[in-house]
Amino acid sequence: MSTPSNAPFESSFTAQPATRLAEAPDRSTLLHAYRLMRTAAELAHLYEENKAVTGRYVHATARGHEAIQLAAAFHLRPTDYAAPYYRDDALLLGLGLTPYELMLQLMAKRDDPFSGGRTYYGHPALRRPGFPTIPHQSSATGMQAIPATGMAHGIKYLESQGLSGSEQVEQAKRGDATSGIAQLPKPVVLCSIGDGAMTEGEVSEALQMAVLHQLPIIYLVQDNDWGISATGREMRAMDAYEFAAGFKGLHRLRVDGADFSSSYVVLAKAFDYVRRTRGPVLVHAKCPLLGHHTSGVRREWYRGDNLATHALLDPLPRLHQQLLHLGISEAELQQLTEEARALVATDFERAQAAPSPDPATFADHEFAPPAVTKEAGERAPEGAAKVLMVDAALHAVDEILGEFPEALLYGQDVGGELGGVFREAALLAKKYGDTRVFNTPIQEAYIVGSTAGMSAVGAKAIVEIQFADYIWPGLNQLVEELSKSCYLTNGQFPVQSLIRVPVGAYGGGGPYHSGSVESTLLTIRGIKVVYPSNAADMKGLLRAAFLDPNPVVLLEHKGLYWSKVPGTEEAKTIEPAAGYVIPLGKAAIAQAADPEQLRRGATCVVITYGMGVHWAKTASRAFPGQVEILDLRTLSPLDFDAVEMAVRIHSKVLVLTEEPLLNSFAESLAGRIQRTCFWDLDAPVFMLGAANLPAIALNVDLERQMLPTAEKVAAALEELLKY
Repeated sequence: MSTPSNAPFESSFTAQPATRLAEAPDRSTLLHAYRLMRTAAELAHLYEENKAVTGRYVHATARGHEAIQLAAAFHLRPTDYAAPYYRDDALLLGLGLTPYELMLQLMAKRDDPFSGGRTYYGHPALRRPGFPTIPHQSSATGMQAIPATGMAHGIKYLESQGLSGSEQVEQAKRGDATSGIAQLPKPVVLCSIGDGAMTEGEVSEALQMAVLHQLPIIYLVQDNDWGISATGREMRAMDAYEFAAGFKGLHRLRVDGADFSSSYVVLAKAFDYVRRTRGPVLVHAKCPLLGHHTSGVRREWYRGDNLATHALLDPLPRLHQQLLHLGISEAELQQLTEEARALVATDFERAQAAPSPDPATFADHEFAPPAVTKEAGERAPEGAAKVLMVDAALHAVDEILGEFPEALLYGQDVGGELGGVFREAALLAKKYGDTRVFNTPIQEAYIVGSTAGMSAVGAKAIVEIQFADYIWPGLNQLVEELSKSCYLTNGQFPVQSLIRVPVGAYGGGGPYHSGSVESTLLTIRGIKVVYPSNAADMKGLLRAAFLDPNPVVLLEHKGLYWSKVPGTEEAKTIEPAAGYVIPLGKAAIAQAADPEQLRRGATCVVITYGMGVHWAKTASRAFPGQVEILDLRTLSPLDFDAVEMAVRIHSKVLVLTEEPLLNSFAESLAGRIQRTCFWDLDAPVFMLGAANLPAIALNVDLERQMLPTAEKVAAALEELLKY
């Protein structure tokens, strides 16, 4: 059972067997902790006393949690990685961040080292020599568990390849030039999380993978028995320590998180265990909550007498008394207090006077600059054979794995003997081994979100969602962790992530294996969406997507994989040479109009992608030379220059999609064309898509009735050309 919110915190603590003797903190460590604990308390006090300034933007503080946070910070090394959460300002102070730097974020100032004024207080993102690396963290509680576990997963993979910690080693060397690589500790990931967040399903996915692969990560659960106004009794049937017992292979420790010495010793055991065994640990730390949940939710509204109960366990007076017992004088402690208060006051004045961001920079760092800016390599080598689209994808991934040792491939059923349900990864696991190409559990959130952690440590993940209809559990991570990372970290942490998603309907796939999801994805800013229509483009775009430093979703139409669907024969092309690459965001003319028909003003352009290219080609045979087809290839970023040029040349436009039209990308594109090219149009922008229904029926006749077909496209073209 969970501890009732009004019960003494110590009642839930049980002694744990030591994995290895850990020394208690020495005098200098205790004094350092006291100074920082005072600093954290002064921060919280100053913020409360200056609500008119500090309350402009929401924030939370560490009051009550300082002891466990400082203990964790003191054990982190420059080779490590951390995923703090929004209450961890004491942890940041323990790492060496100054009150001034934290206040710059509090007040959304230009020189905020984490985000340049773009995100909340206590949401760090840091690449700094001599410090642990701290990638982007969102505010969504529990979300950090998957990217943090992805970091540990990436570290484990890189170590297996002899590539361990290359980026972190270089950072550590720059921070301390006297340290030899052999002396650097093996990297550990610290994931800080609240007990309430442990009830999130995504946390369970993270724990499952941590124990399944025995990953070097510490889950530090700070349990104050509150989740805003909900108590532990309301939120959970057990606390995090009890819950973790179900994950066999997850080492567990409990600690009084309000006692610095106990916390220091237990965290020493946890870090030692992970550095030695490379396996995961969960530390459950009970802490009082002395401040507000956040500045926007006042504790007096709902806490009542519970505040007095929690105040009895304040870690600051407890450490104060321990230092007095050790012979530290009251005068010395008072001096440390006054120094902390003066530092906080001075830094507050400095931070208030610091410049705000230049509004002209508001759009900077949506994406990191692309790695591929022009087409390169041989698209149609002399003597090369034609290749199916599915094989072009397979060969592209094979070439990437062979060329880039930091690359790995994972997803449901892509490893082992099967090599993907479409055989798009056939034999790659046998060729490269199970550490590089492997199956995951049915965990779309982990598949997507772990790539953010992989990217942060220097691993480069190619992952696969088995069918587009099952991508939805992964959207939480895609939106909150991947898409916002580059922008909210001021360009420090773009996420390199290639997410392959088979899409589209043909031949009776039914309601859960036929979906098109591009319009939903295109509402997510900060990701790129690519959609090839043939084998050559598949190979070139897949490589560019892998090389791009940003999150890329590659949509692959199942009906084009084998060119078995009538009219898709041209999806099979000459196979490009190894290394062939196409820049993202560049459309291509899939079929040109006849110049004579163009001169007569008798042409139109079909703007489309994927299967639409082949419907349009088939339909255009009834109108020889009159139909140009613009294959968008990349939906975001969109090559709108090519769209505008095509519209101005032909003056008649059909936007064609497989998705239902209502509120779709195609409808949006048509509206944009109508707005920017109005005076160039000789007819309204025509649109054709699937019927506006919630799913695709299993029966093939019903499917055909719902979807566009070459015949439906031909009818639309006839009407358009006669307009």
